[in-house]
Amino acid sequence: MQASRIASRVTAATAVAGTAVLALSVPAFAHVTVQPEGPAAKGGYAVVDFKVPNERDNASTTEIEVNFPADHPLASVMPEPVAGWNVKVTKAKLDKPLTVHGEKLDEAVTKVTWTAADGTGIRPGYFQKFPLSLGALPENTDQLVFKAIQTYSDKEVVRWIEVPQTGQDEPENPAPVLQLSAATDDHHGTAGPEDASDRTANASADSGAGSHDTDTTARVLGVVGIVVGVAGVAYGVLAGRRRTA
Repeated sequence: MQASRIASRVTAATAVAGTAVLALSVPAFAHVTVQPEGPAAKGGYAVVDFKVPNERDNASTTEIEVNFPADHPLASVMPEPVAGWNVKVTKAKLDKPLTVHGEKLDEAVTKVTWTAADGTGIRPGYFQKFPLSLGALPENTDQLVFKAIQTYSDKEVVRWIEVPQTGQDEPENPAPVLQLSAATDDHHGTAGPEDASDRTANASADSGAGSHDTDTTARVLGVVGIVVGVAGVAYGVLAGRRRTA
């Protein structure tokens, strides 16, 4: 009897603890976040997804605005088409021009805005990903902070603009933060253009591999031919001996 009571209490305590953990974890997944599709290396290019969940039960998300960091401007920002959404890329003049791959650029993207084309947007209980190709990523920082503004169909606006601080609790409305990895040798990352030299080297390697395969096939056929020839000669000799006998 006592053992069953203890088991019941443990089960109840576990259930309460599980419910508490779930209640604490749910809001953490409800923020607007940004994640790279592969590495986001310093000095390179990357495709990133802005994940926007709908936190309301009676309204849809009809617009999402992502503002880019002014202290680390990006020269190249290209959105991927998202069905049911219109996208607008806003640029502005730079106080100090950027030099990217040997070219000077005097403007950069300041924000990207997605608006639901038919007013439906992100319905309650759903989320949507908005992909962007970014580059070249800065080499003098470990992260990029994007401040996002989410608008609902009932005109409510939620500002995801609070910058998370190391060693402190997560703010109520944290801004999306993109963590950057160490720089790579090619500085192209996952979405950068392929060098002509790389393509030439790859073509040469493929050609060399093809030549090697051809040589190997020729050698195998040659050996097979020799074996067949020797077998034929041996058969002829044996046949001659039998006829003589």
